[in-house]
Amino acid sequence: MKVLILSCKTGGGHDAARFAVKEALEQKGHEAVMFDYLTLAGQKVSDTVGDVYVNTVKKMPHVFGAVYQIGMAASKIMRKSPVYYVNAKMGKYLKDYLETENFDAILMPHLYPAETITYMKRQGIKLPLAVAVMTDYTCIPFWEETECDYYVVAHEEMVAICVKRGIPEEKLLPLGIPVSGKFSRRADKDRARAYLHLPLEGVNYLLMGGSMGAGDLEKLTQQFCRTREEGEYLTVICGNNKKMFQKMKKKYKQDSFIFVVGKTRQMEVYMKACDMLYTKPGGLTSTEAAISGIPIVHTAPIPGCETANKRFFVKHGLSIAPRTVEGQVKKGRELLSDREKAEAMQTAQQQVIPGDSAEKIVALLEEKREVTAENSNEMDILITRNSHKPSNSFMENSKK
Repeated sequence: MKVLILSCKTGGGHDAARFAVKEALEQKGHEAVMFDYLTLAGQKVSDTVGDVYVNTVKKMPHVFGAVYQIGMAASKIMRKSPVYYVNAKMGKYLKDYLETENFDAILMPHLYPAETITYMKRQGIKLPLAVAVMTDYTCIPFWEETECDYYVVAHEEMVAICVKRGIPEEKLLPLGIPVSGKFSRRADKDRARAYLHLPLEGVNYLLMGGSMGAGDLEKLTQQFCRTREEGEYLTVICGNNKKMFQKMKKKYKQDSFIFVVGKTRQMEVYMKACDMLYTKPGGLTSTEAAISGIPIVHTAPIPGCETANKRFFVKHGLSIAPRTVEGQVKKGRELLSDREKAEAMQTAQQQVIPGDSAEKIVALLEEKREVTAENSNEMDILITRNSHKPSNSFMENSKK
């Protein structure tokens, strides 16, 4: 089976999801072709879209939140949004590409390529099986205007939300958010700490701001330092935020209990090595943490889908989310010192968040591919039979 995975550079979560499915596909012996589909129109297009998104989220999160709310309101009254029309322009580029390759399925952990696929379907262009993967614990604006064959959603609660927004229930599959199998593998904490050169003794806290290094990294680090107790350590991961990394590295270079990290591909090792995670409620990071079994304190969300993610996690006992930085640091310590509460959270994480979503998605693609192949064979047989039968009009003309 050959699968095309399409996404774009608007946050690391979408990338993490597509890499997870690619990993699962290749483990089953399938071929996965994966890229940022906006590059079909040129690298400049991809870079521009990515830069606008990242800079808005990092520097003007309130603007992003306002746009999100406007989108939610618009999706209730508009049949086709500006997002649809903009992404429809990618149709000609994707069509040209698909004419040079043969795929059994197209997987999309992002709204934008799903909008393009929808436009192409409406133009009568024949396409392989199209499966969308939602990477948040909600239905973001404009998914309802797409026409994919199936939609993989994060949890069964999302089914009702998506149906209410207009997506047919029979297309919704609550298989979970796909993450790499590395997060579900159990690992020895001491070995993980030794590998990362973290202190073997004491309490290790982990602070993240997603791939963009967004959120209150500075404020929370300052609060941690002000209230730090002996034997406590903090690892701060700044992601792709080079400016933040340099600033934090310089500021805390004399503090032996603060470890500042930039971009890393060893996130699963850090989660295994640390005792507590402070993170903004991104869909992928939160899912990876829950599957890793690390207690979570959610920090301030980027307004929009992360607000919904936080609400879902708190509701199910998968995290706590004090409103202030002071409260987050304090409650995080209290949670960690209360073994019963911490273990209850970890148990809830195991019960609510599936660790095998990527494998389930691969099984779905395999199943639907077989059905599609069977239907195609039946159609070929039917066409062949009919081609050997004279039509009624031919018979009538012969009699005349």
